[in-house]
Amino acid sequence: MRFHSVGYTPLMLMAQICALLGFACYAVALTSLQDAWGLSNLQSGLIASAFFFGYILLVPFATAMTDRVDARKIYLFGGVSASLGLLGMGLFAEGFYSALIFMALNGAGLAGTYMPGLKILSDRIEQGELTRHIAFYTAFFGIGVGLSYVCSGWILDAFGWHWVFLGIALGPLAATSIVYFLIPPLHHERWHGSANIRVHDLFPINKWKMVLQDKNAAGFIFGYAAHSLELFASRSWLVAFFAFCASFSGQSFWLTATTLAGAINFFGVPSSILGNEIALRVGRQKWICFVMIASAVLGTALASSTGHSWWLIVILAIGHTIFIMADSATLTAGLVVSAQDNLKGAAMGLHSLMGFGGGLLGPAIFGFVLDISGSRSSQSSWIWAYISIVIWGVFFVFYERQSGWSKKKAIQQL
Repeated sequence: MRFHSVGYTPLMLMAQICALLGFACYAVALTSLQDAWGLSNLQSGLIASAFFFGYILLVPFATAMTDRVDARKIYLFGGVSASLGLLGMGLFAEGFYSALIFMALNGAGLAGTYMPGLKILSDRIEQGELTRHIAFYTAFFGIGVGLSYVCSGWILDAFGWHWVFLGIALGPLAATSIVYFLIPPLHHERWHGSANIRVHDLFPINKWKMVLQDKNAAGFIFGYAAHSLELFASRSWLVAFFAFCASFSGQSFWLTATTLAGAINFFGVPSSILGNEIALRVGRQKWICFVMIASAVLGTALASSTGHSWWLIVILAIGHTIFIMADSATLTAGLVVSAQDNLKGAAMGLHSLMGFGGGLLGPAIFGFVLDISGSRSSQSSWIWAYISIVIWGVFFVFYERQSGWSKKKAIQQL
């Protein structure tokens, strides 16, 4: 039985914001932890990547289970896991290796909330309404991330990095409470069988092969991987980049680096929603290719803007954020509507796995390039680091133009 989603969608958007408050904690505390623990740029990037490693470890199980039980149950588990990871960072992390463990646990918590939260909605929404609800859900990711920057920055300035993680741990707990108390359980006849999970359920290779045989679905999945690599690398290093800009020019902006990063992330919310609406009119594939090229140009321009006016830096950062996010909802909605009904769970799992696999690589690649091209105090190193993450979207566009979407009939616009 399906329920109308009018009451559920606002609740799930609130829950998602709370669940994501821990997303930028480490990005905000990165430079403080780098100095306190004597970390290299690569090590700092690897800790950020550990978050996404934890995500991709759990997401196959989480998404497979949503085809067997109400996704609400998986969401509750994810919220608790995220809080435990944040508490561990605040109470027990003492250096590189312990931080890897707790950040991975935090990331596993996101795996239990993000896609299962989308599944909670899709199981309760009339099909005709689905793509716009998905657009709002994916766009609100940016609100949660933006508030994570702002709240973490306030706590860091007032109490230090330990309390950033301890205070923000309340966010995923609040998300868990919203879902537990306000989202009623859903019963479906297909969930009445065994909920046992086997290895081929976690990694349904045969189903994934079937998904990837569809060039439309495959394009959305690989595009999401390139999109996520650039997005999460940028989010992990944006505060550090603003700190470098202030140091390089000797002038600070009137907002702190963390507040500025948070405010800029909010521009991704309308960008994702409006981007989906534009894609429905001009074609999803055409819009995604345009957005990825524009994002690469603006990301490189942003990295080259150090030493110039702060207003130019801010405008370029806003533009880069807008175009990073302008295809986010389009990629996810396109995958959901293009996948066959009997493969949707597996397709969403592969989509999320590939996307956050890109998120796993992005921050580490960025930090590695910073190290090998100079240091965090070199302008040219930041330029090469940004190029190293935006180039993947360009590669994707060239590939799809040669052998992907352009060779297949566009999917029907819904």
